[in-house]
Amino acid sequence: MDDSVKQTSSEEVKARQHFTGKVTKVSMAAALVDIGTEKPAVLHISQLDGTGRQPIKRVEDVLEVGQEVDVWVRRVTDDVIQLTQVKPLDLPWKDIKDGMIVKGTVIRLETFGAFVEIGAERPGLVHISEIAHGYVKTPGDVLKDGQEIEAVVLESNRKKKQIKLSIKALQPAPEVVERDEPQQDREERAPRRGGGRRGGGRREERQNVNQILAEVNEPQDETDTALGAALRAALENQNSDEEASRVEKKTRGNSREQEDILSRTLGQRS
Repeated sequence: MDDSVKQTSSEEVKARQHFTGKVTKVSMAAALVDIGTEKPAVLHISQLDGTGRQPIKRVEDVLEVGQEVDVWVRRVTDDVIQLTQVKPLDLPWKDIKDGMIVKGTVIRLETFGAFVEIGAERPGLVHISEIAHGYVKTPGDVLKDGQEIEAVVLESNRKKKQIKLSIKALQPAPEVVERDEPQQDREERAPRRGGGRRGGGRREERQNVNQILAEVNEPQDETDTALGAALRAALENQNSDEEASRVEKKTRGNSREQEDILSRTLGQRS
């Protein structure tokens, strides 16, 4: 018997605990196994290891008194310790939690990822995108069959019998090198005034200019109105005088030119 068989108190026996016991009695449906406890331990026919055999109809067909057997504790009750020859899962569904770290062995490689045996009812899957931070062409470039790995449980679905794992979640993320950005690029990415919309400042400036012009052009009282009228009249008279002067100069110029032409014409005739 192994060390665990030396226990003498049934209170110390826990579910899934392993023992190497000795068969003390055999019947058609069950066998008594001495595992070193005060409380009797029973191995039922439904819990026999029938791997590679025909269906077991009687315990007597596979076990005999004095035979040593490997058993695990299935359940502990007030009266008896129930045993099983079927090795329990190292990681039952109820113990699988998202974010927990598990150890396992790569048992199969596929183009889309790697299956890892972690002691659960189903192997976990490490998708190719979860193998490493960098680009991975095929899982075989990084992993190999039989390789021992550690991974993080991303998601477990007992209904679908799926366990998603990640190896890269335990790896340090690559450092991001920040390059110095040109001053021009920083200025172009800087938020613009006027609510951040392009042209907002110009529209606001035009509105202010139009408002100022309206205030300047709008008469404030009768004095301003009279003064403006006088100013306009003076400007109109000045414009009229200038126009008359230009007409007179032009007329004089035309007269001189005509006289010159006439003189030359008369001279030729003579």
